Amino acid sequence: MNTASIEHKEEPPTHDLIGKRVVVVGGKTGIGFGVARAAHAADATVVVASRRNVPAEERPDLVSFEQVSLDLCDEASVRAAFETIGSLDHLIVTAGSAAGSWGAFMDEDMRGVRSYMESKFLGSWACARHAAPRLAKDGSITFLSGGTGARAKLGLAAVTSVFSAVEALSGSLAPVRVNTIRPGFVETEFWNFLSEAQREEMRAKVRAKLPVRRVGTPADIGHAALFLMTNSYVTGTVLEVSGGELLVEWLF
Repeated sequence: MNTASIEHKEEPPTHDLIGKRVVVVGGKTGIGFGVARAAHAADATVVVASRRNVPAEERPDLVSFEQVSLDLCDEASVRAAFETIGSLDHLIVTAGSAAGSWGAFMDEDMRGVRSYMESKFLGSWACARHAAPRLAKDGSITFLSGGTGARAKLGLAAVTSVFSAVEALSGSLAPVRVNTIRPGFVETEFWNFLSEAQREEMRAKVRAKLPVRRVGTPADIGHAALFLMTNSYVTGTVLEVSGGELLVEWLF
């Protein structure tokens, strides 16, 4: 029998996260927490990384996750975090600056936009850079942008520019499998600077304008992240999860 003529067949993909090690940067709050919970529910081992570790008595909902300290604005901190984490299967970077910290085009100086670029774009870059050598052969990296990256809005030049840069990065890191999720409005702690009455007014506008007639949740983004992690035929893409936000006029 001529074994050379036997066609090599690749092992079929598993499309699951069972036994996989998933790292979520910014995984203790908001969208990141939704991603971390989704990965844990899919039987992955989940590491959540943020600036400080939180004791169990303060956040009992984090006891299922490993915690690692990581400051996106400090590459030495990022390097040390991934040295501690070691090998991993999937990385998701959801963290960025808090609301109102990104700077406007004609501010007195550029400290705001530089800070936002440093944390959101260069922080994502640094995480990918230090995770890639430790990534499993069938692993992936997922970034997070936002609808403003696809449709500019007056006064948000920095946000539009940084989101667009993050999305471009995801298409330029081959052969590593990298994608970006572009969420629309998602109700998280991000909006806590508003009063409850203001938040309810915002929810009502979202329900009235979006084609799906509902508000987005962290679980919606978590579901999208599971797809990107488990489908090994998807790379270099931007997955919009927005309820059709780009199909309508500005929500706010």
